[in-house]
Amino acid sequence: QCNNYEVINLGVMVPASKIFAAAREANADIIGLSGLITPSLEEMAHVASEMKREGFSVPLLIGGATTSKAHTAVKIAPNYDNGVVYVKDASRAVGVVSKLLGSERDNFLAEVVSDYERVRQQHAGRREEKQLLSLERARANATPVDWDNYEPPRPKKLGAQTFDNYPLAEIRPYIDWTPFLHVWQLKMSYPKILKDPEKGEAARKLLADAEAMLDKIIAGKWLTARAVVGLFPANRAGHDDIEIYKDESRKQRLALIHFLRQQHEKPPGKPNHCLADYIAPRGIDDYFGGFAVTAGLGIDKHLRRFEADHDDYSAIMLKALADRLAEAFAELMHARVRREFWGYATDEALDNDALIAESYKGIRPAPGYPACPDHLEKATLWRMLDAKRKAGITLTENFAMAPAASVSGFYLAHPDSRYFGLGRIGKDQVEDYAERIGLTLAETEKWLAPSLGYEPEPEAVTKKAANG
Repeated sequence: QCNNYEVINLGVMVPASKIFAAAREANADIIGLSGLITPSLEEMAHVASEMKREGFSVPLLIGGATTSKAHTAVKIAPNYDNGVVYVKDASRAVGVVSKLLGSERDNFLAEVVSDYERVRQQHAGRREEKQLLSLERARANATPVDWDNYEPPRPKKLGAQTFDNYPLAEIRPYIDWTPFLHVWQLKMSYPKILKDPEKGEAARKLLADAEAMLDKIIAGKWLTARAVVGLFPANRAGHDDIEIYKDESRKQRLALIHFLRQQHEKPPGKPNHCLADYIAPRGIDDYFGGFAVTAGLGIDKHLRRFEADHDDYSAIMLKALADRLAEAFAELMHARVRREFWGYATDEALDNDALIAESYKGIRPAPGYPACPDHLEKATLWRMLDAKRKAGITLTENFAMAPAASVSGFYLAHPDSRYFGLGRIGKDQVEDYAERIGLTLAETEKWLAPSLGYEPEPEAVTKKAANG
């Protein structure tokens, strides 16, 4: 209930037809969409255009981790004429809904329309100002790596390893509490927040509740943690791809991983990064890793129990803790990879603060995140690791992971490897990438929409057979 209005939650990955049917059946006053991964951004724009085509007149709320006011104004609002409103976080939803359902509605929506027009003009101006290099020039300015004086470390064990029913008590010390507090709109770093005069008391109470539930989760075995970690022979292929091999002979390809390169113009001496830069070219034996971990197996029955008791606080708490355990599990497994399985940092002795600060050698970038924003590469990762069978984690059609409390990504060991944001990319790179991954330009533009440095032309989206 929300101020005497009922909120109907349809779940995740719901098609537009089901949303519209439910809205008509309930005579809904407002429709809301939440985006958790970048492919959902394009789906939201589609839902908005379909609402216009279907003749809806109710406002559309937009929220979720991947959304923003700029994206709402530029990509979604132009598709629907009866009110599209971005809600930054759940704590503000009640106020927005109250305005939309009260006498302030028309004035409020007029202010939103005016604000979004200003945002669109600013966005257009920024896009025109940013200079993009040609893909050829960006590749010529690749990250300089001295391969002549570097010998890549050989993993102590090659192939994929499975870890089932990993002890949650061993994962717990790796939890980063700052993102957990952010879920509850306590936006300050841990443990600094504990001494804050305004937020400290609320944070201490929340963390006490979280620790108490963690005790129950571990003692009652509410959740099962499972992981698959793989280390494989690899070499850079071309400029921006990585070939993964079945064995040390490097004759049979297991997979081909595709990456993207920064194209914005850099100051002199600053390279245009691509993750493939950190893998040695053919002729030098190098290695590459991947992982998929979850701490969400078994969560559904406990969520149903809380929801049946109308205990929303405990349900949200459990989801948030499962997410933190999954991230902590990824941190723990990466530490074990560095010290044991790959073994290039056997003497590493970092505390949790140092791990959170990423004070270790190597990186673990994830598909869908700034350095490699294309979620499609998860499909290749899943095939490499046999992650569905070995870890019990599935991918939806838009490449969200299920259970939701799951984390996946790649391992790179080179000491110069670093995280970076891709930024905007040009049409020449998108065309090149489309050819490399075996999709049409329009389909590739859909998957890379948040990274495009240009406005794509309207085109029917058709999919070619993927090249695997």
